[in-house]
Amino acid sequence: MFIKKSFSFIYFLISILLLFSLENCNQPAQPESRLDLQHQSYNSPNSHQAVNANELNRHPHNLHYSKHARCRMNCRHINETEIKDILERGEINYHKSELTGEPCRRKFAVEGMSNEGQKLRIIFAPCGNEMTVVTCIDLGVEWACDCK
Repeated sequence: MFIKKSFSFIYFLISILLLFSLENCNQPAQPESRLDLQHQSYNSPNSHQAVNANELNRHPHNLHYSKHARCRMNCRHINETEIKDILERGEINYHKSELTGEPCRRKFAVEGMSNEGQKLRIIFAPCGNEMTVVTCIDLGVEWACDCK
């Protein structure tokens, strides 16, 4: 008699646990919104990593300029505000980008129009929370520059 009651009680507990686990498994997963992904991308411990390798962190913690980029910006009358604007709103030209290899060796070619009507291509090299402007190109005008 005691064994029958024990068996019934164990069977009851197993049924409850099974029912509980099935209820949790059958709930549809909430898809992450694009905003959640962006928030995760910028505020996670690995905030230097974009959502995937072909996405660009448009809001890096630090933006640096190579000596070559500074020279090209001077020759082509491009300022930091225009560079930041292209980074935030420009389109990635995947044919001109180098996205294979190690994360700190990738380069994104981002194109857009400046406030002065210049069609620009800016080469960005992300690494960690940092972004380096490698060079900038005016796609409409060939400027005389002596940058080495």
